[in-house]
Amino acid sequence: MDRTAQLTSRATKHPTAYDPPPTRDSPHVRAARVLEDNWTGSSTVPSRSLYPHQWSWDSAFIAIGLRHLSPLRAQTELETLLSAQWGDGRIPHIVFNPSVPLDAYFPSPDFWRSSTAGRAAGAPRTVQTSGIVQPPVHALAAWLVHCADPGLSRARGFLARVYPRLASWHRYLLHRRDLGGGGLASVVHPWEQGMDNSPCWDAPLGRVVPAPARSFRRADLDHGAPEDRPTDLDYGRYVRLATDYRDRGYADGGGEFAVEDPAFNALLIASEHALARIARELGATGTARHARAERLTAALVRRLWDPASGMFLCRDLRGGEGARERESTAHTSEHRSQSTALASEHRSQSTALPPEHRSHSTAHGAPLAPQSTAHAPEHRSRTSTSATSPTSPTGALIPELSVSGLVPLILPGLPRDVVASLLGTLRGPHFGLGDTTSLVPSYDLLGEAFDPHRYWRGPAWFNINWLLESGLRTHGEPEAADALREAVLDIADGSGFAEYVDPHTGEPCGALGFGWTAALALDLLHTRPGDGVSPTGIDTFDEMSDENARGGDR
Repeated sequence: MDRTAQLTSRATKHPTAYDPPPTRDSPHVRAARVLEDNWTGSSTVPSRSLYPHQWSWDSAFIAIGLRHLSPLRAQTELETLLSAQWGDGRIPHIVFNPSVPLDAYFPSPDFWRSSTAGRAAGAPRTVQTSGIVQPPVHALAAWLVHCADPGLSRARGFLARVYPRLASWHRYLLHRRDLGGGGLASVVHPWEQGMDNSPCWDAPLGRVVPAPARSFRRADLDHGAPEDRPTDLDYGRYVRLATDYRDRGYADGGGEFAVEDPAFNALLIASEHALARIARELGATGTARHARAERLTAALVRRLWDPASGMFLCRDLRGGEGARERESTAHTSEHRSQSTALASEHRSQSTALPPEHRSHSTAHGAPLAPQSTAHAPEHRSRTSTSATSPTSPTGALIPELSVSGLVPLILPGLPRDVVASLLGTLRGPHFGLGDTTSLVPSYDLLGEAFDPHRYWRGPAWFNINWLLESGLRTHGEPEAADALREAVLDIADGSGFAEYVDPHTGEPCGALGFGWTAALALDLLHTRPGDGVSPTGIDTFDEMSDENARGGDR
């Protein structure tokens, strides 16, 4: 048996081994059982009932937890998602399972029409997907999955195969989605940011004429209480935006909704740091990616930090005076220079990698499906011109206090005064951590739109609290991080690994047996309290890489 076969056999023979071994009915086992129940053979669904397909950022978070059960399954989770990547680099927010009936979820594959409407953007021909994206957690997940079993990862060529796709994904966001011209990525639909029903979207969505109610049927109401879900009016606006985007061939920049979001960009920055570490593991330096992460951090502070609120706010690029004006064809010189720098850096990093790492395929393990190149000339031309990029910073900050504005705490490079303000806001009356709440709510406790049960308008979500626990450790708050860790673990297990919970009472809402809730609980169970280590590893990449080099193949 060769080395790859030995490691693969080891990874699958004992998929639920722990140190120390769990009791028969421990939180470890209950969380593992959720992931086993949601496993399809190649990926993990968020929920068998409400979300029966593969979701993009769900799979990234799930892989982070799966690495403690089976590193091979965690690698497969990410590889399955990346095999559905579009030719322009985007990772779609849903990869549809063809065995699931069309009426089980809306919008279904026949709504998105990815293989036809997305043809110009390089949508895959053999896999049906949505056409929008979700937050870029994937490079961070890939690095953490590698660190769980470096020997298996190297034997299978895992990082060598996923790195080009992750780099392409980041190029898409940094080129095509810099709709404000200030260096940050924009979302073009509320579903892309992940916090679908946040009050932050109320004003931007107010400009959107909703699709007629008779034109779609909401499958989500078959599995969730209507009072916990988005309203029919908002859902009609979601459908209108998605329809218009589809009918434009999924071309970016021309829609009525364009928002720079702090959490989306913070996760992009964290993943840039992770890509730098992956590049170094593959033999390149990663220096340019670290530098880009620092520039993006500066742009995040410059464009989205609001000192009066003590947190980051979303920027509505279609709001404010002059924001509806359009540039004819050229980007700003800042954006042109950034695009040139990105292309140059990509070429230099590509040539710096060993030859076997420059291809999507590898001799180790099953190769990912090749990306489409048929439309590369068109895609290259779009990186230097745009019909919608503003000639100067545009739009207006949205005066809503969402937990999205606290997520940048995961970044180690924030200015100290910004960190101090974020910590004060986190513990203050608007979010109440350690005072009125054990878990951080998704929206301002004092806001007029606050609702402790309605989707992203107040409930606490476990993935966001996992990120904030990491942020507290990153910025030297181990006691607060330990308390949040214990709250996440207690409430996740006690709620039946619910999708989200009431931030005051912990009452479960949404789906039970939710994938990322179980996965991230597992990750925290494997993080020793008080050790000062951030679960995301953002501030410990050097130490992790050094450790891997010393004993990764044991």
